[in-house]
Amino acid sequence: MATIKDVAKLAGVGLGTASRVVSGKGSVSPATLARVRKAIDELGFRPSHAARALLSGSSRMVGVYIPVLSGTFYTPILQIIDTELRAAGVHMVLAFGVGLGDERRQAIEGVEFLIERGCDGLVVMTSALLEEDVAALGMKAGQLVALNHSFASIPDQCFTVDHALGGRLAARALLDHKHRKIAVIEGPRRLADNVARVDGFMAEMAEQGIDTARVWRMESDFSPAGGWAAAKQMLDSGQGCTALFCANDEMAVGALSYFQEAGIRVPHDLSVIGYDDTPSAAFSAPRLTSVHMPWREMTQNGVNALLNLCYDLRRTVTREFPVSVTLRASLATATGGRRKAA
Repeated sequence: MATIKDVAKLAGVGLGTASRVVSGKGSVSPATLARVRKAIDELGFRPSHAARALLSGSSRMVGVYIPVLSGTFYTPILQIIDTELRAAGVHMVLAFGVGLGDERRQAIEGVEFLIERGCDGLVVMTSALLEEDVAALGMKAGQLVALNHSFASIPDQCFTVDHALGGRLAARALLDHKHRKIAVIEGPRRLADNVARVDGFMAEMAEQGIDTARVWRMESDFSPAGGWAAAKQMLDSGQGCTALFCANDEMAVGALSYFQEAGIRVPHDLSVIGYDDTPSAAFSAPRLTSVHMPWREMTQNGVNALLNLCYDLRRTVTREFPVSVTLRASLATATGGRRKAA
């Protein structure tokens, strides 16, 4: 395989001159440029990734950290990131939470892994990192973008969505369909975005005269299995609710599956609304009404901001992302109460 030294020898130039042509940095005469390019073509020379990084001072790689590599939530976001990066001639390197230690320790180690691999910039999508962890990154913190989380130290590098509004819109959708007896399956209470959406939901309910102290609530883990188990507990408790709000779509899909097995007809006996509007919502049975969070817009703008920071691309960046509700078959007008489980 040809090397940069072979190119320089064939073109009759110094190694530094050949390197400037390959990297595109520095000036060379038109005649010299033509000789080096001809040598590159004749030798079939292609610089390795490591060589390009040494020549240009850039790896053309961006590291992405997510807490888990599972489920239907992170996959579409990773696809968006990868598509945007590849269009800019940049590759994605992924790290996720594994190994020993709590979520914070896993996140710190994941970010360290990406930095050690020479990534030019970082996209992090976790609430486990603290302000002090960002400060510990030093200069690298200036090439970091946070998705779905905010750090006071780098506000212009943080991109998130209005979860409180999302929760309010979920409540309004149920209330507009005459539901007053409503249950809630929430996600982990340690996660700020879950707290915001549930608090927004409860605030809207209270403002519309619902006694939120009487609302049946169950904490789960954002998984289909967690939604299944919580739905079973809800039915076993004898709740006479007409609607259920699940704080993400995966739990809602799990709940729908359990209701089908238990003989509860959705939405005839019980309406269900999810949150996120992930691809699974459109293909559940019945199709799931869900709060549409603008994950695509948030992700694209976050990636654009990082490309600007790392490669001075001057891409347009916006920070206002619309939140709405996608109405599907799992939501209907209340008919007076779900039948009691046998």
